Amino acid sequence: MNRLLTNTINYIKQKLLLQYVIALVLITSIYVIIKIFINFNSKNELAYKNNNDFVIGINIPKNLNFCGEAIPANNLEIKKNIEEEFLSTANWKNNAALIFTKAERWFPYIEPILKEENVPTDFKYVAVIESHLSNVVSPAGAVGFWQLVKSSAQNYDLEINEFVDERYDVEKSTRAACKLFKEAHKEFNNYTLAAAAYNLGIGGISRALKNQNKNNYYDLKLNAETKAFVYRILAYKTLLEHPENFGIKRKKFKPKSKLAYTKIEVDSSITNLKFLATKLKCPVLTLKIFNPWFVGEKLPNPTNKKYIFSLPKNFNDAYSEYMRDLIGEDGAALNTLDLGMAESTNVPDSVKILTHTVTINETIKELADFYEVNPLILKKWNNYSDTCNYLKPGTVLKLFFPVKKN
Repeated sequence: MNRLLTNTINYIKQKLLLQYVIALVLITSIYVIIKIFINFNSKNELAYKNNNDFVIGINIPKNLNFCGEAIPANNLEIKKNIEEEFLSTANWKNNAALIFTKAERWFPYIEPILKEENVPTDFKYVAVIESHLSNVVSPAGAVGFWQLVKSSAQNYDLEINEFVDERYDVEKSTRAACKLFKEAHKEFNNYTLAAAAYNLGIGGISRALKNQNKNNYYDLKLNAETKAFVYRILAYKTLLEHPENFGIKRKKFKPKSKLAYTKIEVDSSITNLKFLATKLKCPVLTLKIFNPWFVGEKLPNPTNKKYIFSLPKNFNDAYSEYMRDLIGEDGAALNTLDLGMAESTNVPDSVKILTHTVTINETIKELADFYEVNPLILKKWNNYSDTCNYLKPGTVLKLFFPVKKN
């Protein structure tokens, strides 16, 4: 009897031990699978996590910094602000290719100037968030790649009048922005605060620091736009430097070579733009587009100031993408334009023609959204059927825009 009881107890012990081992193996396996799933495709540790470890579809990298200045970690408010800007930037995911190509076009112009001016290259992302690297005009009257208001631009030696607006000159406006960055950094000895001052003004940031008795950007209570400004810079910096964090597969960033320009110096009055174009042997529209700072039709110059006009060395090269950025969004495409004009070479002076050379994976819808033109009109201008959605790379499209009037 005792032997039977002993055998029964031993059998139960062995069965329980086996079940315990099986359960332990199962739990360990589940834990490993979960860890692999959570960290799948994540090349960066996460410093800021939501309840699911990731902002949906986005991997916010650890050690975020602006100009080498670290972003404070383990702060719930900062985490919330970062997530909001990364999610907002993610809305550009479908058009990310356009942002990349614009950055590849214009960073080669902007970065050398920042270096010459001894300004950290992270400040180039200010131009990205301000204008998406185009000569746009804001409702408040800020102009150009750097969205400079008139008073600030003139304070940093840019000429603005009814004939000239140098905020449209990419090189000169970049140097003006550098002067502001350096002045702000001299005031605060901090690049993050200098970036915030670009949005609110040096005086505005100085007053906020003093009134709130704070010494850094992240502790300040600011208006919504300025409070989001640096976080937005960080989001676009991550988008362009680490697109995989937004789930975007892209090859290595490849800056394009700068355009080959001919520089023409003019130190006399210009009474007729068409006459100047004829003398320079270039189309009037080309002269206007590549010198967007020339906003009038004439230029009185009683002091014989030297003005430098830029023209592409080869008028047959594909400059359409640069042209689009230079003219900015100062007028919507002419959706009501007589379609017969698309086939005519006799386009009136009130209309400018823009061409776009299609690159890989660009669709009609994406291009129509980017140029703010009705897709059906874009198709009709270029003799495509209403059902056409995809274009062959290398195809040259025509678009029609109104000439900017002062």
